Amino acid sequence: MISTSIWPPAYGGFNGSPSYLTRAIGETEKASHWNLERSGNFSAVAAGHGVCRSVAEPQGYSCSEHKVTTKDGYILSMQRLASMSGSRSRKPVLLQHGLFMDGMTWFLLPPGQNLAFLLADNGYDVWIIHGRGSKYSRGHVSYDLDDRAYWDWSWDELAALDLPATVDYIYNQTKQKMHFVGHSQGNLIALAAVSKGYLVNKLTSVTLLCPIAYMHHMSSLLMRGSIDLFFAEGFYWLKIKEFDPNGGPAQKFLEKMCKLPFAGCNSLMTALSGKNCCLKPSAMDSFLENEPQPTSTKNLLHLSQMVRRGTIAMYDYDNEDKNVKRYGQPTPPVYDMTQIPKDLPLYLTYGSTDAITSAKDVQILLRSLKDHMGGKLVSQFVDNYAHADYVMADNAREKVYEPLLGFLKMYN
Repeated sequence: MISTSIWPPAYGGFNGSPSYLTRAIGETEKASHWNLERSGNFSAVAAGHGVCRSVAEPQGYSCSEHKVTTKDGYILSMQRLASMSGSRSRKPVLLQHGLFMDGMTWFLLPPGQNLAFLLADNGYDVWIIHGRGSKYSRGHVSYDLDDRAYWDWSWDELAALDLPATVDYIYNQTKQKMHFVGHSQGNLIALAAVSKGYLVNKLTSVTLLCPIAYMHHMSSLLMRGSIDLFFAEGFYWLKIKEFDPNGGPAQKFLEKMCKLPFAGCNSLMTALSGKNCCLKPSAMDSFLENEPQPTSTKNLLHLSQMVRRGTIAMYDYDNEDKNVKRYGQPTPPVYDMTQIPKDLPLYLTYGSTDAITSAKDVQILLRSLKDHMGGKLVSQFVDNYAHADYVMADNAREKVYEPLLGFLKMYN
């Protein structure tokens, strides 16, 4: 139901899926990948051939590669995608992925079903960003990947530096305000940014697919178990700055987690994201070819703080002197969701079985937006949908994307 409510260089990828992720496919027979003629080649992407060349151009889409450099020196990869036929509003849309993902999130479903191609088919000028540290955005003007300083960031920097740099680049290229569409952590950085007044003069609307904001009621067995075991703190204290689920200490940790009774990693996707209703087998295959992507240990530590405390605040150094040095006060500043501009059109959609984006936490967010201008906030509740369904479900077009397209059309 829909109701109006009261918000670089590629490092090559991995050959084959990690053992614990292979087990996550479980007892079901692995489906065949999309054929090259139909949807492009994810293996070519993994080999470093580029998103445009491997995924978009084989389907007849116009696609160009772009680089964005943030104020702190990270070099982000971005693609610009458009249909070669049909009418074009040429209204820009920025697609922002979530945690452990990259821009390939938007191509996990086949053509005609994934959001990137649907937007292009409907005349939009589609921009797809890859977050810092992920496969296509591992460059920096000064640091190497092995430098500890390279991984000294959390989602604070994504909200304050990466997203503004990306939006500014698109705005300078198109001279137009744009729609923003995010998934999971991608929504957190957008909410944080607009609550601080960033970007608002360059955004036409903000769409939040299973928004991460308040996280205290998150029920993900795998994530809750990891937080209860203070694993992010352990990695941080051991000076392991990069958390890469595909190798090294992080993979070993996840393999051990999957053996614990509460984790239930016979179906790792369920243990992580909740009971997804409609994951398309070919989308899972594509996921395993390209994801998950690395993040910083500091970012995971920041998210853990949010879950434990039920707040949306900047990273806490757990040391008053360090907080004062960074923020000018002994405790980290909060992101005040009531400061989001009340006339900014928001489209928010969440599912009943999502173990990461809890319906209880979404209701807290909606209450903070209760004074939003009438008609400018639309919320959609999707029964039986969980976190991965929003980018991998075989009925995502019908359930989520078509209503979303209707919302965007209102503000073109």
